[in-house]
Amino acid sequence: MADPIAVVPVVGAPAPRFELPNQHGENISLADFQGAKHVVLYFYPRALTPGCTVQACALRDSREALVGAQTVVLGVSPDPLARLLRFVEKHSLDFDLLSDVEHRVAKAYGTWKPKKFMGREFIGQHRSTFIIDREGILRHMMPKVRTRHHHDEVLSWISENL
Repeated sequence: MADPIAVVPVVGAPAPRFELPNQHGENISLADFQGAKHVVLYFYPRALTPGCTVQACALRDSREALVGAQTVVLGVSPDPLARLLRFVEKHSLDFDLLSDVEHRVAKAYGTWKPKKFMGREFIGQHRSTFIIDREGILRHMMPKVRTRHHHDEVLSWISENL
């Protein structure tokens, strides 16, 4: 198995820029929020799976606190647009899910890398979160995320630091 080049973004430096289609096929970029909103950019392996659903629904249910903190949520996965739209509709998600089928953004954030699951090794999406301030500066990285507590950790860090 070829090991991808490990890229690790740096806290305090500009976050890697991106533009990806959302569940409706509209292009969303990090620059869309610059000067206006903080961004919680979270990477997850696959829409409509149990862990990813728990994580997404908890973020959905945290909307009021996130809006109060002038923060937008963007989820990124290697899923095609149709699967993302089903995920959004099935769970009434109120934030954009971005399709990174070529893994360009995941590689830029260092989340597309070797994994092990049930004794099998492969290259895949690691569950990770990045908090980016209004100016596009990466302020916090969460390289290992627990789905049930992810939203609490995100809200806690934002309330204490932004």
